[in-house]
Amino acid sequence: MSSTKATSSKVEEIVGHQFKDKSLLLRALTHASLEKPNYERLEFLGDRVLGVVVAEILFKKYPDESEGALAKRFSALVRGQTLAQIGKTIGIDAHILYSDTEAAANGTANENIIADVMESLLGAIYIDGGLKPCQDMINKYWQSYFETMIAPPQDPKTELQEWVQARGIATPQYEIVNREGPDHAPVFTIRVTVEGLMPQEATAKNRRKAEKDAARLMLKTTKNM
Repeated sequence: MSSTKATSSKVEEIVGHQFKDKSLLLRALTHASLEKPNYERLEFLGDRVLGVVVAEILFKKYPDESEGALAKRFSALVRGQTLAQIGKTIGIDAHILYSDTEAAANGTANENIIADVMESLLGAIYIDGGLKPCQDMINKYWQSYFETMIAPPQDPKTELQEWVQARGIATPQYEIVNREGPDHAPVFTIRVTVEGLMPQEATAKNRRKAEKDAARLMLKTTKNM
């Protein structure tokens, strides 16, 4: 019990919110492997909270940008990779509650889980304290990402698609060449094929990221053409 209280207190310090309902905080940190109320429903809510807060910040910060440019910035700020990076930086990963089996399976290093918990925490904070503490947390921990994003980031799959279109080449083809790991934490290897170029492969903990990484590798091969 004392360990649980210590975890709650430390996470409250990190996120900057004192929970009236401590059970919400513990639920936000609890992985489904423990077979008790877990973070999945809170993650669903937190994803929407993050989206509306980030969208509002971008809308105000870049009043002259088009919807397309804002969408590129938005995608980069709410993607799992960004959430996992922030979660590791602020130490949330050390407080996620797993079963012994999940922890032994390297669950503590799973970026997808860290990203999910970041969202579930926002969902829990929203229920417990409303939108303001969520805004405060996002403004604090996403600030450096807003500041360093000088131009709207280009999704590598979009960039590769534009590259082939400009040359009259067929659309890039993405295929799964390998899938490993348990159902709740699969690892994908994706191959991208472009006419006239050597196929490129990338491996990641979700299909979308593997496709993007493969596209990024393919773009590097085009730099010498």
